[in-house]
Amino acid sequence: MDRRIIPLIMCGGAGTRLWPASREVHPKQFLSLFGARSTFQETLLRVSDPTLFERPIVITNEAYRFMVLEQLAEIGREADVLLEPMRRDSGPAIAAGAAFAQSRDNEAIVLALAADHLVRDTLAFVAACRGGLVAAEAGRIVTFGVKPERPATEYGYISPGAVVAGEVRAVAKFVEKPDAATAAGYIDAGYLWNSGNFMFRASVLLDEYRNVDADSIAAVEQSVANATRDLSFVKLDASAFGAAEAISIDYAVMEKTALAAVEPVACGWSDIGSWRQVWELSDKDSLGNAARGAAVFEDSRNCNVATDRALVALEGVDDLVVVATQDAVLVSRQKDANGLKRLVAKLKVTAPGVTENHIKVHRPWGSYQSVDNGDRHQVKRIIVKPGGRLSLQKHHHRSEHWIVVRGTAQVTVNELVKTVHENESIYIPIGAVHRLENPGKIQLELIEVQTGSYFGEDDIIRIEDDYQRS
Repeated sequence: MDRRIIPLIMCGGAGTRLWPASREVHPKQFLSLFGARSTFQETLLRVSDPTLFERPIVITNEAYRFMVLEQLAEIGREADVLLEPMRRDSGPAIAAGAAFAQSRDNEAIVLALAADHLVRDTLAFVAACRGGLVAAEAGRIVTFGVKPERPATEYGYISPGAVVAGEVRAVAKFVEKPDAATAAGYIDAGYLWNSGNFMFRASVLLDEYRNVDADSIAAVEQSVANATRDLSFVKLDASAFGAAEAISIDYAVMEKTALAAVEPVACGWSDIGSWRQVWELSDKDSLGNAARGAAVFEDSRNCNVATDRALVALEGVDDLVVVATQDAVLVSRQKDANGLKRLVAKLKVTAPGVTENHIKVHRPWGSYQSVDNGDRHQVKRIIVKPGGRLSLQKHHHRSEHWIVVRGTAQVTVNELVKTVHENESIYIPIGAVHRLENPGKIQLELIEVQTGSYFGEDDIIRIEDDYQRS
């Protein structure tokens, strides 16, 4: 089999179903929930066999672009990274990826995968890709139907029809998320979970989409044709992409096309849509308790704890979720995933900051974290990666004092360029043009003490910037 598959990794979602670990600016696909690597990284590694897969395409947005590059580098992978100028759901995103893949290869076969799903059996997944490839080459749009492990109510289902090729069957019908009794009936009738992952010839997907919404496909194709390069990213044209209707690929194409087919697969798949699912997939003690981070259980059963730093101790409780981050603590019932959705919706109104950002804020050069703040001061812990540097900038309302804790800093203050070592410090007056760089081979860690009347990020006046933010 000569033709290889182009993976299209969908990495722009900002779900908060795993709040407070998952936030708008650092969503679950970048979290390490089941080991050292994120689900985004694991997704990329599953499609890394060069005999079957080509260079992947990642479609994401401006907010996540440097996290994507950083996590690619951590696993030694490269990809074409497309940037959506705004969210338009999975329909336009997949169409844009297909159009870009077609620009690389007019006969491209595309495998569209969500970046935030878990697959525990990679060999079974790859075998399903090989099986689906035959049907995709023949002009079918193949979705992967997961053989149910339980009567789940959080997934849509697929009724498989006649055999198309090998184990691939035509889709008889798609059905929405059922209640428990209906789900049990679906399993008895041989239905499959709808995983939301697809394989198709790019030209076929675009033609089928065009048949039902020609204007949106014209807009998406124009956004790809007019795309610009920004560093190592491909920026889709905003005015064109914005004209596409926001809609899921299921509603836009899959439920309307006569070419839909389904490949049954049992690969230990989950979309990790709730803390209960995280608990189900985690290692547990003899009483069913799972922990990530420091946790102690006494007379407690079937609890799930995830903590960044603080020790969590549970006594005399059952079926609880406790998630502790540095700025928020969630205590919830295991069984009520919809309750968390309602809670996050309320928090977006009453305390939007805790749904959007972590205390630790990632930047392309590293990260910073607020340690303390008051009316006239703010203290931050700053990490700069080897070779990284901040923009050349100034502030109108604050001065800064930098103390190097680890590594070596090269600091520019107006005309002065100075090397600052561990246990040394330097002062940046209000209005001074300055820049911080890490010329060394290890991380630079420093404490920044800001004093002044205003500390907002919009008081950063960028003069030069490696990341084109000025």
